[in-house]
Amino acid sequence: MKRINNIKTPLLAAVLVIAANGCSKSFIDVPLEGAQPSEQFWRNADDATKAVNAMYAYLRAWPQVAFAAIAVENLGSDDAEKGSSAGDASYLDDFDNFTVGPSSANSSGQVYDFWKGQYLEINYCNQVLDNVPKIEMDANLKNRYLAEAKFLRAYSYFRLVRAFGDVPLRLTIPKDASEFNIPRTPKADVYAAIEKDLTEAAATLPQNYGPADVGHATKGAALALHAKVSMYQKKWDQVLALTNQVMTLGYDLFPDYEKQFRIQNENNIESIFEVQAALIPDNKEASNSQYSQVQGIRGMSPSMGWGFNVPTADLANSYETDDPRRDATIVFRGEITPQGDAIPVAGDNPRYNQKSYVPQSLMVAGFTEGSQQNFRVIRFAEVLLMNAEAANELGGANTTQALTSLNRVRTRARGALPLTVLPPVTTTDQAALRTVIWRERRAELAMENDRYFDVIRQGRAATLFAAKGWKANKNEVWPIPQAEIDISAGVLTQNPGY
Repeated sequence: MKRINNIKTPLLAAVLVIAANGCSKSFIDVPLEGAQPSEQFWRNADDATKAVNAMYAYLRAWPQVAFAAIAVENLGSDDAEKGSSAGDASYLDDFDNFTVGPSSANSSGQVYDFWKGQYLEINYCNQVLDNVPKIEMDANLKNRYLAEAKFLRAYSYFRLVRAFGDVPLRLTIPKDASEFNIPRTPKADVYAAIEKDLTEAAATLPQNYGPADVGHATKGAALALHAKVSMYQKKWDQVLALTNQVMTLGYDLFPDYEKQFRIQNENNIESIFEVQAALIPDNKEASNSQYSQVQGIRGMSPSMGWGFNVPTADLANSYETDDPRRDATIVFRGEITPQGDAIPVAGDNPRYNQKSYVPQSLMVAGFTEGSQQNFRVIRFAEVLLMNAEAANELGGANTTQALTSLNRVRTRARGALPLTVLPPVTTTDQAALRTVIWRERRAELAMENDRYFDVIRQGRAATLFAAKGWKANKNEVWPIPQAEIDISAGVLTQNPGY
């Protein structure tokens, strides 16, 4: 089992001054036991460190990595479906068939949970950005903490703008009640704020850290996320420039595709940013990630997984012949895993997510399954694929670079298999190469919460998701939670079609 020295539980009353909601006010009625009152906080470097740790710790909370995130970011795609038993959390099917409404039973609750989760993370970041500058402490550490807060704020706003389009943009803590209720900001302005945060973060953050700070945002993380944000805006020159920078920072592809997702290989040379999880023997509350638990093998003891967010037959059938990533991404019923676990032949689901899988040998009695399983946010493989896509979109002399970056990913996936498996791509036709790159993104990044938004940004959702009920001019985004609209007294408006 592993320990993370700095990134622990977000038990910090001082950073819970305002609501998690985008534009409403609430109060903490019951003080947390042992919590430090806000008027006694923000006095020294130790307080700043606690606040920064709280930002990171909340990234692994339930709304960030469990039902809400899975529903909003993955279940709408052709890669995943609800899973579990038919009657268990059946409201998650609403995301698979696009019947989610702003106030429709429990499915809207997942949308609201995701919304609140992102705004609570943004609140943690804004607390740091508003208060740490006033603390007398080492200037370099102070500047680093502020840059980390900007990176994490940008990450949450990116998740929000992908999911909802226009969203309230809050960059400071409200000074009085008049600042609580704010309208939605046009998504172009939200993207501009995200890019500003990431530019400033990349200028300050270090390339790497010592062992005590593993998991904190780096320069490479800020550049890579900026490239991804730029990709969603089709700023191809910027995507190419940013990914080219990341490619000079010492990252590489981990040799074994399947093994890179195992606990012992977390934060490896391919990892650019991971949400850190830890099994801490003397602190079960801090060992709180349920990312793997909700996706674990259902009915398999001692794992007690819930069996949600399972790969579809469409995903399984989409891989090229003998692509090793198929078996490294999908646990099939009745198989023996690379770690020697026998998956039951019978069960509710024929497939499970192998990227979140925790081997039976790593289960620890009394702790949540997967409490030490990190969630990969950005990998170097995606940087290479963004680089390939940008180079191809720009065309001309850049096509050679597109092929080089693309084939680098395919070569790692092939491993020691013959060259006839995942042979190098050679086409220089822009349209054909675009299709190949999109297919490669699906194979490489499956079940990593990108496919749904990828298909939408590529303009293919009306075709690929039509059978699931996806409708143009509506399902490009999810509904704004009706509860937020009600609280705002109509200041917030609903997305078209809902």
